[in-house]
Amino acid sequence: MIRKLSELSPGERGKVVGIVGRGSLVRRLLDMGITRGAEVKAVRKAPLGDPIEFEVKGYYLSLRKEEADHVLVEVIE
Repeated sequence: MIRKLSELSPGERGKVVGIVGRGSLVRRLLDMGITRGAEVKAVRKAPLGDPIEFEVKGYYLSLRKEEADHVLVEVIE
């Protein structure tokens, strides 16, 4: 099942299948390691849901919900 990265619940894992959009945001996400095929785990969400902390390639990354909305992931069961 393909969902937005921001829709993952803490503890869920997903495999990046694509990034929607253009420009500097996409470039920044790629520079941070959010690339096609990368495995991402949602670690925790702030009390109001923004930002969200993810584990990517062995490090922790915090993204705002609107940034994570641009990343599509396939949920890993």
